[in-house]
Amino acid sequence: MKKWENLPEQFRNEAVRPYYDILKKRAVSLVIKRIFDIIVGLLLTVIALPFMLIIAVWIKLDSKGTVFFRQRRVTTYGRVFHIYKFRTMVSDAEKLGSQVTVSNDSRVTGAGKFLRKCRLDELPQLFNVLKGDMSFVGTRPEVERYVNRYTDEMHATLLMPAGITSLASIKFKDEEKLLDAAENPDEVYVNTVLPQKMAYNLEYLKKFNFFYDIKLMFMTAFAVLK
Repeated sequence: MKKWENLPEQFRNEAVRPYYDILKKRAVSLVIKRIFDIIVGLLLTVIALPFMLIIAVWIKLDSKGTVFFRQRRVTTYGRVFHIYKFRTMVSDAEKLGSQVTVSNDSRVTGAGKFLRKCRLDELPQLFNVLKGDMSFVGTRPEVERYVNRYTDEMHATLLMPAGITSLASIKFKDEEKLLDAAENPDEVYVNTVLPQKMAYNLEYLKKFNFFYDIKLMFMTAFAVLK
């Protein structure tokens, strides 16, 4: 981890300090976490490549547009990176609606509905993990416009790499219900959904250790299969 005095200015506040101190004491787990990401990421990428090829062909046959969706997100210490996903929506979907997706969103393609349900659209994030932009477990990365609305305490979630899965992804069940009922999904996301998800993300930081990450990975697999 960076020294406290070397953190970006917005991170150096009294709300972030307790989380920083917790993670600093768990430096060994952070190192093991990165080694695990590299080894398992390489193994899963090799295994997943044939399936990714099949999915790519399906997406091209299903709708016009690119195979991959690329978007700017925010990870450790506020660094911006490009997240990779299989495209599950029509081309230029962000120009046709909000940056959050509601259930029965008309922009979602036929293939996209299945990929989202099984979370297969996130397979390309294995490349983000290998690059070090993401980890298997962390906080789901947000777009810059939402990060700009973070409270002081929320910045603590950026002390670690963004995650493919998170405690919030497993525990928070009300996102679609709240967004479906909203006239302005973006504002509801920022004012209602984001704070609730962040409560879980901050809880994750307090509990973090390597074995807790393994537990969350198994919980994610069970949730997807269920």
